[in-house]
Amino acid sequence: MSLLPYSLARPFLFGLDPETAHELTIQSLSRLQGTPLEWTYRSGRIDDPVTLAGLAFPNRVGLAAGLDKNGRCIDGLGALGFGFIEVGTVTPRPQPGNPKPRMFRLPQANALINRLGFNNEGLETFIANVKRSSFRDKGGILGLNIGKNAVTPITEATSDYLVCLEGVYPHADYVTVNISSPNTSNLRSLQDDQALAGLLGAIAQRREELARQQGRRVPIFVKIAPDLDAAQIGGIAAALKRHGMDGVIATNTTTSREAVQGLPHAQEAGGLSGAPLLQASNRVIGQLRATLGKAFPIIGVGGIMSAQDAVSKIQAGADAVQIYTGLIYRGPRLVRDAALALKALPHAPATQKA
Repeated sequence: MSLLPYSLARPFLFGLDPETAHELTIQSLSRLQGTPLEWTYRSGRIDDPVTLAGLAFPNRVGLAAGLDKNGRCIDGLGALGFGFIEVGTVTPRPQPGNPKPRMFRLPQANALINRLGFNNEGLETFIANVKRSSFRDKGGILGLNIGKNAVTPITEATSDYLVCLEGVYPHADYVTVNISSPNTSNLRSLQDDQALAGLLGAIAQRREELARQQGRRVPIFVKIAPDLDAAQIGGIAAALKRHGMDGVIATNTTTSREAVQGLPHAQEAGGLSGAPLLQASNRVIGQLRATLGKAFPIIGVGGIMSAQDAVSKIQAGADAVQIYTGLIYRGPRLVRDAALALKALPHAPATQKA
């Protein structure tokens, strides 16, 4: 277990601007990973294996994309006990993202709002960072999350995704196609039927070409929004199956402010994450499971602030979970608590996806 209780670090971090605290944490993990000081926060990984999309996950608790956009501290984050880690979103070219300030805490609601806008150092730097990590060598599953540059017209978005797919393919256990961030103009329009069909068709074709060239078929997941109605969810589910996608990640942040009305920063533009997202993401998970059937892998993310919240995702229909905002509010202990709670659940045959 970690030698440094998060309760000591949180007051200091919460005294800083949210993005400053975030960057300080990433810098610290990057510097400490692989050194003897890593043991000050290392936590043993709970053994709770599950096979999804042909991948052997050591346990069912992962880190959501967005915390480590550039893949700078994969090993440092892996030391917290995650069974799988997803980094990105990466775009073909470096971009600064949206103007600051662009991250806001809503502590009364255990929530965050961000409008970062895919700020990252670009594909070349991202791949170099990923190649330096050893998380996969130690049995962890690594997902690489891809997106489009803000300056790329939405009508040309597919080209950006294909560039990223080709770049990350050799280094990923799975690739996530992010079409659900609310912070890149018109990105969520890629979830519409015609646009989604074009994008997924092109990705599926390129994936088969890469699989033949490299001798391995990397699973592809698609990350969707919580702000979808039943008809939209049904359309997306059908497209995922039709184009041979291997799984879905539900969900990204929400644009709804219903649960945080009246709180400071509640009306800031961007995506809301944390506790208010739990039920909305669980609703989408449940509808996906009902539509996709028992055998299609679903990773549940959104609003996990406790072990019981993680359990609720599995009960809603997810096979594994990811956390992000909960890590900021609750600290690394949440990873272990959630993994232990999921390990205690009965493992139905439906969760053992081949």
